[in-house]
Amino acid sequence: MELCISSTSPLSSNPSRFLDSISCKASTSTSTALPTSSLQFQHASFGPRILSSPPARTHRLRQPLSSSPSNGRRFAVSASSVAVAAEKDRLPADIEVSEVQEPNSRVRLSVEVPPVVCEDCYRRVIKEFMKQAKIPGFRPGKNVPESILLSYVGKQSVQKATVESILKRTLPHAMSSVSGQALKDSVRIVTKFSEMENTYISLGSLRYDVIVDVAPEVKWIPEDGYKSLKIVVEIDSEIDAQRACQQELRRRHKSLGTLRIITDRGLQIGDVVVLDISATTIDQDESNVKNIPSAESKGFHFDTEDGDKLIPGFLDSIIGIQRGETKSFPLFFPDNWNQENLRGVHAQFTVECKELFYRELPELDDSLAEKLLPGCTSLKQVEDSLLQRCLEVEQTAKDQATDNAILDQLSKMVEIDIPRSLFEEQGRQFYGAQLLQIQANMKLNEQQLASLSSPKAVNEYLENQKENITHVIKQNLAVGDIFRRENLQFSTDELVKEVEDSIAEFKRHKQEYDEERVREQVQEILEGAKVLEWLKERAEINYVTR
Repeated sequence: MELCISSTSPLSSNPSRFLDSISCKASTSTSTALPTSSLQFQHASFGPRILSSPPARTHRLRQPLSSSPSNGRRFAVSASSVAVAAEKDRLPADIEVSEVQEPNSRVRLSVEVPPVVCEDCYRRVIKEFMKQAKIPGFRPGKNVPESILLSYVGKQSVQKATVESILKRTLPHAMSSVSGQALKDSVRIVTKFSEMENTYISLGSLRYDVIVDVAPEVKWIPEDGYKSLKIVVEIDSEIDAQRACQQELRRRHKSLGTLRIITDRGLQIGDVVVLDISATTIDQDESNVKNIPSAESKGFHFDTEDGDKLIPGFLDSIIGIQRGETKSFPLFFPDNWNQENLRGVHAQFTVECKELFYRELPELDDSLAEKLLPGCTSLKQVEDSLLQRCLEVEQTAKDQATDNAILDQLSKMVEIDIPRSLFEEQGRQFYGAQLLQIQANMKLNEQQLASLSSPKAVNEYLENQKENITHVIKQNLAVGDIFRRENLQFSTDELVKEVEDSIAEFKRHKQEYDEERVREQVQEILEGAKVLEWLKERAEINYVTR
């Protein structure tokens, strides 16, 4: 009832597996007779991550730990998202690489491979085929005349394998200029394989273009402005400990009462009513009138003491309604309504009263203490215990609201040219978490899950949530930048203890986990916590109740 307010795989360090990590845009199938399947171009996008060293990382400030291994793919710009260059194979001559900066922290590398390097790769491919091919009349591993070998395995297969060998050996050299900056899951060869093959066949040389996302620069406006933040934190009046304590005591007291049917009067404040509710949009053109499914409910149990949690005007419109009576009235969804699609909407509500009750409550005294809160012997003890709990909740909410306000402020103080791969990475994490939540709540069938997991559904989510995703990325990158700038640290003991506690929690729930993945996430959380603690010590923070 909505009436209530409430980049492709990583670069491998093993040269023989290097091409597994590169996607070739619009490439054709390139499998050959070579024994290793690594010399194939792939369209797949995501794979496990490999730890590297320094630059920046983004931070999992408030998200729970995930039990999945690294293919969950966090998008940290550093330790686990800066690509680790593959080992360089010595070349007989230098290659030429020109670099062009493109929008969204992307770099285009244009690579020219001279004939001498191509010839060396060709000889290596021929040698490899000779080792592996089983040609009638020749013992395995023995030299075979080149013409016979080409006739047996096919000239075209050798040419394809040679082009792949050239790419495997030259790409690490081409990537040298962005070493330590290139983001994992972002490296792509954009030249068509057929074009590279034709160039090699006709000229004996090779040209290709590579695009790669690099770690974005964080620009502060003003510079070092984060060192003296002025924050206004809005606190919801509902989290006030005194008020929350009285509300909780009232709720517990009401739970001990008895509902009695009302037959001789209409609805009053304090009553409980069961309603059937429907709603439509209001439009002068009746053909444009639409139902509002999220505002509809059958058998809705409404406690009139909770009237402030509904759309403004709803409670006043139904006061006096009697059992069996139907009322219709217009209401307006305010601009701060939690459902964005209903903000500012004028709606016509129709409400039918199905049942009407009043509460018969026992006298609130010490005799109810044990029932109100087990272990208590007096009403004062109940109130003191509830107040203590509410104070803890209030402080937690206050701390969270402070963190949120600081993070929002940071995102407004930085300019970042966000790489597309970083945006998609964060967006897919958000969508995956949302999908898991939907699956847990609704138990989707296979067809529904397939529909929600389709590329179209994911891309629509990325587009609709672009502002939110960008906002979170800017927050995280800003936090990571502050951690490095200010040389903040946490102790190894803290890290070890948190990792052990997290692993113990996974074991307690009998969940699988990847220890390296857990360690990465714990490290992110500790870094984020240190930055927020550092900022709060230096910020001017004012709290206002809304």
